[in-house]
Amino acid sequence: MSQERIILEGRGLRKEFGGLVAVSDVDLRVRGGDLHAIIGPNGAGKTTLFNLLTGTLRPTRGTVVFKGQDITSVPLHRRVHLGIGRSFQITNIFPNLTVLENVRLAAQALGHDSFKFWMNFRRYRRYIATAMDALAEVGLANKAATLAGTLPHGDQRKLELAILLASDTELLLLDEPTAGMATEQVPALMETIQRIQRGTHKTIMLVEHNMNVVMNVSDRITVMHQGAVLAEGTPAEIARNETVQGAYLGELYGDFASVMKDSAPHGGQESVQ
Repeated sequence: MSQERIILEGRGLRKEFGGLVAVSDVDLRVRGGDLHAIIGPNGAGKTTLFNLLTGTLRPTRGTVVFKGQDITSVPLHRRVHLGIGRSFQITNIFPNLTVLENVRLAAQALGHDSFKFWMNFRRYRRYIATAMDALAEVGLANKAATLAGTLPHGDQRKLELAILLASDTELLLLDEPTAGMATEQVPALMETIQRIQRGTHKTIMLVEHNMNVVMNVSDRITVMHQGAVLAEGTPAEIARNETVQGAYLGELYGDFASVMKDSAPHGGQESVQ
């Protein structure tokens, strides 16, 4: 993996909660422009690792590097100005504001006008234009005047993506983007995420339980198990990795076996770290 393409890196990341080691000395590199998924059985440490990378948690030991800069001590709210944005498992929007207002506020905050109620109309119009561009990107431009809280859950997830785009985010970190969604809503959301990645060349990293989603959209996958990286590779490499299959099946991880069976190519080498 060529160093100049690395946008996010975890070096020797470790997180202890008392006597529990949730993440054990993990090294991870995310390439610019990729869609990189973190998966693992329940309790594998993937969410804790994600929280270390996003700044929600401080590591007990180790370093987080973004575009060559050590950001380990940079708080979550400051990382937005570096071009890093994250979503959460629970939808995080202003339900009593319109769709447009939600996104416009994100653009305005990045422009250092978040607390200015009186400002030049040209600047205000610029934020509205940025917001509308973001809404068009996720397919919500026709719902700009709708109250955010009345949107279907899938559209609320799309709204979160628009908020990240309006914040000029270069790296999108998505925590369980399909959580709580009806099965029929998932394809549209994932198509939107893929379109953003391919059309804007943004880097997307996600934690996801839906194996069909992971195998179909990811460029690379990191598999966590018992706080450590069990394997990393392309979906094809992960699909045929017997160690990964054993870890998932040993945890009775529902649909993994069938997805692996459908995805696994014949022959080839495993990619295990």
